[in-house]
Amino acid sequence: MVKLRFDDGRVREAQGPDQIVEIVKEECPDLADRVIGLKTDGRVVDLNAPTPGDGEVRPVFGTDSDPVALEILRHSTAHLLAQAVRDLYGEKVQYTIGPALIEDFKYGFYYDFDLPEPVGTEDLAKIEKRMHKLAQKREAFVRHEVPVDQAKAEFEKIGQGYKVELIDDLVRNEGVREVSLYRHGQFLDLCRGPHVPHSAMLKVFKLLSVAGAYWRGDAANKMLTRIYGVAYFEQENLDKHLERIAEAERRDHRVLGKQLDLYSISDLVGPGLILWHPNGAIIRQTIERFWIDEHIKHGYKILYTPHIAHERIYQTSGHLEAYGEMMYSPMDIEGQNFRVKPMNCPGHLEIFKSQTRSYRDLPLRYCELGTVYRYEPSGTLHGMLRVRGFTQDDAHVFCSLEQLTDEIEKIYEFVDFMMRTFGYQYKVELATRPEKSIGTDEEWEKSTAALRAVLDKRRIPYGVEEGGGVFYGPKIQMLLVDSLGREWQGPTVQVDLNLPRRFGCTYIGADNREHVPVMIHRALLGSMERFVGGLVEHYAGAFPIWLAPVQVVVMPVSEKFNAYGRQVYQRLFDASVRVELDDSDDKIGAKIRRATMQKAPYMLIVGAREQEAGQVSVRSRKAGDVGQQDLEGFVAAVTDEIKTKAL
Repeated sequence: MVKLRFDDGRVREAQGPDQIVEIVKEECPDLADRVIGLKTDGRVVDLNAPTPGDGEVRPVFGTDSDPVALEILRHSTAHLLAQAVRDLYGEKVQYTIGPALIEDFKYGFYYDFDLPEPVGTEDLAKIEKRMHKLAQKREAFVRHEVPVDQAKAEFEKIGQGYKVELIDDLVRNEGVREVSLYRHGQFLDLCRGPHVPHSAMLKVFKLLSVAGAYWRGDAANKMLTRIYGVAYFEQENLDKHLERIAEAERRDHRVLGKQLDLYSISDLVGPGLILWHPNGAIIRQTIERFWIDEHIKHGYKILYTPHIAHERIYQTSGHLEAYGEMMYSPMDIEGQNFRVKPMNCPGHLEIFKSQTRSYRDLPLRYCELGTVYRYEPSGTLHGMLRVRGFTQDDAHVFCSLEQLTDEIEKIYEFVDFMMRTFGYQYKVELATRPEKSIGTDEEWEKSTAALRAVLDKRRIPYGVEEGGGVFYGPKIQMLLVDSLGREWQGPTVQVDLNLPRRFGCTYIGADNREHVPVMIHRALLGSMERFVGGLVEHYAGAFPIWLAPVQVVVMPVSEKFNAYGRQVYQRLFDASVRVELDDSDDKIGAKIRRATMQKAPYMLIVGAREQEAGQVSVRSRKAGDVGQQDLEGFVAAVTDEIKTKAL
């Protein structure tokens, strides 16, 4: 007898899956046909899985609001995709892995195939049609636990060598003796599950794209064909998802970056290396000036460190050992190996230890807009968001252990201020010690406790990413949530008790003895490239006025009013407004269209009436035509909007 518990606290007793379904029909008649699994002992299992004799289970209902249910649905749909591809392209098809992607903004699942013939985007409709036909058969997803030798034999029989390799890995890495197989119809797959009870529940899905993917993500292995898709329980939610994708494509920073003339990437310069055009440079410079001003207000000292350094410094820091594959090859300079820097922190450590420090000097706050270089495989590069050379807004705070919690709290307040200024909401995660790390257990425990204490004190909701810290310390990381609900890697706060010791950094304490300082690594924006690229998509290129490359465009209605237009232009220019004068021979409609494509916050149209009255006709990007205004009144209003960094 098993206890079936509902979310409202009701408990019923049942004997096996069939009775569980019957009880659900009684208690939740509207959801009876939506039971897709069971939660038991912290696990999610198939609906027909053996239930514990005297344990407790909860039903999992198929709803789009439940990530657990959505994962079951999407993983089941990935299996349906593999079945359809196998049916269409024959027994020579080898299928590898097909996970659900719950956190991915665009995709809901994928499956990787080794195919006997090329498959492209034009084939997706055919595959999708076959999936719907298979789903209608209402074939049950049946789980079997079998010995590894039997499982390998079954997959060898049907020519699925990748599955045999995966089983061998499970034996080698986890010591398993049995594996779980799922069969629906004639299709067999290696899978941990769970799955929906039958294929008829797979109704609402869409295949999205085809891409290449190396087996196990290793370029030394064969290139496979990856088919992406998404699935929901409700058609309405799939429609919304597809519209979000369409809107994201309209906001793509690579498209808008070209339209707004922000940046480019040249094959002659090299992939992943950004060329900032004047418009993009204005945005970057505006952000950097704001960043510098605020850091000075918060007690930071500005630093600059070289772009190259002797590789000994990265041996000392541990970066060469931990991140050597991401660093560029050494360059020989007079028989010595130098590297372009992948991190700014080693230079800051050297500056700290360049003179004797006292406890009275602490906390000592350094910051740098430092450009670093890291190897990223060409297949991962993505406009401004994934690059090989980027400028980090780095900062390092040296403090005593007693000052640590207070400094972390100040940094958190600084982060919050910056994100609100740029119009971002964010989520918070605590990332703990990774498998590959340096330092003692005690150091990691102290560091993690300090970060956790600040989050708990401020009652900040946060998740925990186990093993997500950097090799030298744990971190708080913020995920920025943009206007489409997508999450971007944002600010990080890392506590480090290791690197100061490795570099021999000390200060003289009040006891007149040497002590090793604590080092806090901190980035507010992450990198200028990624942050600006993210802002482009967040605002769809329509930046708040304080960030806009061109803030006001002055448009004489004809050549007769160009002189007055130049007067208006000069008055705004003298007020430090980024203004352009469109005194071309084009008609006013063409000028408006051009400024609209530029996404200028304001257009000022000047003609006879405006000239006579010393006014301007104002067209706002947000409000449309707002009528005539006194020039001085407009200048005062727009400069105030810029000064206050209005969103």
